[in-house]
Amino acid sequence: MLQVDPKMISRLDDLEADLITRLARAKSEGWAGEIEGLDLTLQLLRTKRDDTRRRAQRPLVDLGIPTPRMQTKEQ
Repeated sequence: MLQVDPKMISRLDDLEADLITRLARAKSEGWAGEIEGLDLTLQLLRTKRDDTRRRAQRPLVDLGIPTPRMQTKEQ
């Protein structure tokens, strides 16, 4: 699953503003298919942004570095 870097949340805000502008134009022109697509895209963008903000709140977990097992000689 693609995860957005929390530093890019402002870019998602810019994309949302652009989509809202495009949605307003589509509504004024009566482009039903475009309206449906833009609504869906806005919904997904907002969900992704909310998930990114929520993920940024959680602390990182150090899993450590695995070490290889010692191999035994079989005779």
